[in-house]
Amino acid sequence: MNLETPLTENKINKLKAGDKIYLSGYLYTARDQAHKKLYELIENNKELPINIENAIIYYTGPAPARPGRVIGPCGPTTSYRMDKYTPVLLKMGLKAMIGKGPRSKRVVELIKENKAVYFAATGGAAALLSKRIIDSKVVAYPKLDTEAIRLLKVRDFPLVVINDIYGNDLYDMGKNKYKENKG
Repeated sequence: MNLETPLTENKINKLKAGDKIYLSGYLYTARDQAHKKLYELIENNKELPINIENAIIYYTGPAPARPGRVIGPCGPTTSYRMDKYTPVLLKMGLKAMIGKGPRSKRVVELIKENKAVYFAATGGAAALLSKRIIDSKVVAYPKLDTEAIRLLKVRDFPLVVINDIYGNDLYDMGKNKYKENKG
């Protein structure tokens, strides 16, 4: 299924855990240090350097680009490390996150409550994923180097829906199916 940003409620409603999609459009990158800075701004009632409403955050810290390339290898990082910052971002209107690995039960509940979605990108495929990025620019925290917040433009970026707005979790579904088949 092809999906373009911005993510509207109508587009989000159609996604189900397990759907394979190709995302095109714009998304932000942010890892641990950038999330911490965003969280501190929110806690101090200060304006964020990016617009979170209806945004997508990709948990990645891309490697430097080789000459002639838009970006270096750009694979997902483990998402649970951002779970302590995610609730407040979801409440501010964050619509999607991209990473790898499961989320906490609390974050899964808040994804459902806030009608958002969590996608997984394939870990170990950073060089291949970077080929789907057609533009990249640092938009906040340049001193964080690879952990700076970037605005990426992607074309046919391959993802899998892990958590949908209905509370489904692909990882749990897989475990349950395995248990059924094993028994």
